[in-house]
Amino acid sequence: MKKMTPENTFKNVDAYLKTVPAAVRPGLQKLRETILKTCPKAEEGISYNMPAYKFKGPLVYFANFKNHCTFFAGNGSLVGKMAAELKGFEGTPSGIHFTPDKQIPTAIVKKIVLARMKENELKELRRMERKKAKK
Repeated sequence: MKKMTPENTFKNVDAYLKTVPAAVRPGLQKLRETILKTCPKAEEGISYNMPAYKFKGPLVYFANFKNHCTFFAGNGSLVGKMAAELKGFEGTPSGIHFTPDKQIPTAIVKKIVLARMKENELKELRRMERKKAKK
C-alpha cells in the first residue's frame, strides 16, 4: 500500500477500487459482495486507507498490495484456527494473502465474516452486561 497523502486518501470503497489494477478489481469486488451478502447490516467504509467493514465493531478489511491482496480477518486466532482450510495460502497472523489467480474460496470468507459477527455480538453483550452491573 502507498503512503497516505491527501492525494491518495480514499473517501469510499468505490474510489479505492477504481485505483487498483484491472486484473485485481474483480476479485476485490467479489470479496466486497460476499462480505455484504453475509452481513447485510455491515457498515462499509475506509479505515487505515483500505476498505473496512463494521458490525458492532470492526469486522473485516481488505487491501491491494504490490504482489498480492490481503483479506484481514481482524482476529489472528481465528485465522490460526482455520489453518487447515487455508492450506496453500500465505499470510499474516490476522490476514490471508491472495491473488487474482488464487482467490480465497467464498465459503471461507463467509465463515470468517460469520465468526467475526458472532465475536462482535458477544463483545457487545458483555459490554452491556458490565454496564448493567455498574448501575
